[in-house]
Amino acid sequence: MAKVLFVASEAAPFIKSGGLADVMGALPQELRALGVETALVIPKYSKMAEQYDSQLELVYEGTVDLSWRNEYFGVYKLTLDGFTTYFIDNEWYFKREALYGWGDDDERFAFFAKAVLAMLPHIGFRPDLIHCNDWHTGLVPVYLQELFAQDEYYQGIQTVFTVHNLKYQGIFPPQIVTDVLGLPTYIFDNGNIECDGCVNYIKSGMVYADFVTTVSPSYAKEITYPYYGERLDSFVRTIQDKLQGIVNGLDDKAYNPATDPYIAAQYTPETLFTGKQACKENLQRTLGLPVNPRVPVIAMVSRLVEDKGMDLVLYIMDELMQEDVQLVVLGTGDAQYEDAMRGLAGRYPTKASVNICFSEALAHQIYAGSDIFMMPSRFEACGLSQLIAMKYGTIPVVRECGGLKDTVIPFDKMSGEGNGLRFLNFNAHELLFTVKRALSYYYDATLWERLVLNAATSDYSWQQSAQQYKYLYGTLLGYDPAVAPVEEWTDADKA
Repeated sequence: MAKVLFVASEAAPFIKSGGLADVMGALPQELRALGVETALVIPKYSKMAEQYDSQLELVYEGTVDLSWRNEYFGVYKLTLDGFTTYFIDNEWYFKREALYGWGDDDERFAFFAKAVLAMLPHIGFRPDLIHCNDWHTGLVPVYLQELFAQDEYYQGIQTVFTVHNLKYQGIFPPQIVTDVLGLPTYIFDNGNIECDGCVNYIKSGMVYADFVTTVSPSYAKEITYPYYGERLDSFVRTIQDKLQGIVNGLDDKAYNPATDPYIAAQYTPETLFTGKQACKENLQRTLGLPVNPRVPVIAMVSRLVEDKGMDLVLYIMDELMQEDVQLVVLGTGDAQYEDAMRGLAGRYPTKASVNICFSEALAHQIYAGSDIFMMPSRFEACGLSQLIAMKYGTIPVVRECGGLKDTVIPFDKMSGEGNGLRFLNFNAHELLFTVKRALSYYYDATLWERLVLNAATSDYSWQQSAQQYKYLYGTLLGYDPAVAPVEEWTDADKA
């Protein structure tokens, strides 16, 4: 069976700043369960959780060249429950207060990419395929083809590059080609690593990888259009023959109401309604809202930024508050949205609870204790919140884009099928009308119970996604895949 090395800039449970870490913490493990031999490599950050840092074993020390620089790297190893993670060490690059946002990020992640390849002959794990993730790893396929493939050891290693969010591309000035990357200038001049006159790490990974994936089938289509393509749409259209969308799964160990330690009452689909009622009462009490089981609780757990649809929410929030509802918001973001949300809570102290912070415990309590979850994103490559909400029996109201379109199936009150509600246009009143339609279902107990049960029993586990990746790996490596290909999630899969 194939050996696959995952390369990423972060991974749970070691270090996390966003959803990429959750994917890296779950997908390689799920593939192991399907018989794929996997390992993972990330930078060794100083901010890594101490309980893991103290268990690391140094397995190799070496150097890599970055143009005129010769830089030290160490390779540490940690095996947990039979799964091995490697950590690339260099304190100059990775002993910092934040993971990203430094003026030398171009150099830091060029170093990381090159060190990953340089370590391979020394760790006892030669991958058949390297699976890279987002712009931080975009140079791995470049270095593999342009520099390392002349060595017999590296010949035949395939690469997959996953775009988790095309908005973040790793864009740097052209002089780094010779001053930092140590790559031939012709691959900039011919457009392989260039976009709009700059070096573009995410485009580089997409050009040089043997196959490219995104994190949902709809997003793979959307990024071929200017609205979603972030100036790369014309390029993406040229690689559609090696592009596929595979929706992310949900880690049901981290998000499972049957075992969740943060919520007031654990519950299963069989005890769904009594469990959610207890969680709702606890949420209302905890947040200082009137405890009333009949009042629907509408929630948002989100970054408070334009991309998440906050302009739509601000436009309708006073009109929404005229309904007999309670609104719960958790998150941080741009000051204008934070201030507007605080103002809303001030105007409606018995109907709105706004929490400008992030709390893992409160997030879980909101997912479990709410009735309706708003997610009016401008774009959403995959989305995790709607999957969590459904797992907890909370009904998502989402805009029809990316992974939201692929996972939330509109409820049909005649057939009783579907697990949420969607609206098409990025329009405030389409959001409001869709929320009001959800409220109409809420007040019909028979319809609501069917919809909630549909949501709670939707299967978006990592197993389905991992099977698609396993098939993809087998195809690239010339193996006989053990499962049939799945181009898109069908309605039967989702409902």
